[in-house]
Amino acid sequence: MVEPDRVSSVPFARARARIALALDVATLDEAVSLARRIHPYVATVKIGLELYLAEGPKSVEALLEEGFEVFLDLKLHDIPTTVERSARVIGALGARYLTVHTLGGVAMVRAAVSGALAGAAGAGHEPPVVAGVTVLTSDLVAAPETLAERVRVAIEGGCGAVVCAAPDLSTVRPIAPGLRFIVPGIRPEGSAPDDQARMTTPAKARSEGADLLVIGRPITRASDPEGVALSIVRSLMHAEP
Repeated sequence: MVEPDRVSSVPFARARARIALALDVATLDEAVSLARRIHPYVATVKIGLELYLAEGPKSVEALLEEGFEVFLDLKLHDIPTTVERSARVIGALGARYLTVHTLGGVAMVRAAVSGALAGAAGAGHEPPVVAGVTVLTSDLVAAPETLAERVRVAIEGGCGAVVCAAPDLSTVRPIAPGLRFIVPGIRPEGSAPDDQARMTTPAKARSEGADLLVIGRPITRASDPEGVALSIVRSLMHAEP
């Protein structure tokens, strides 16, 4: 399935770097098995609550050893002191991205950023990107004023990225030009929506300015995961904004 001539090309590498494979499974064995199969087409894996609660920090360590960048999606949301200490632990693990919910306010988001940077520095890792979650893609509506306020929290809190649905990019991008845009709710043409209320295709999301596309079940539950992943990479190669 891997196409060496394409894998070695710059457009292929750029497209591959745009995809974060969501490993929404309950065991590390299953996560690693899936990740290995898709590695030629995906540079980043997302570890969410299910896998992290089941396997803990070793899930991050195992996927880093497989050569992936790790997106740890825990959506931290608590009092600033607790968030700062939690983010410090996460930063020390070497995850490339971690999420904090902007509902917690500027002080909490700033605590997450501070903790993550301190944890990474103490462990000798590169500074992680803290991503502020705005409105979940399962929500039917994301009011522009709500998005604007939550993006403001992310900016003032020191985030390097925001997480938003693809339909929200037209609202978010003009007010956060310096941030990266991480977009979940991505579904290739013809895929089931599952629990995503506001979704779009990979190519459309990229053409609208998404920097990192979070894609899970359309790949991981496909009868041919490698084939689906390759088709997504191909679509992204022609979708630069």
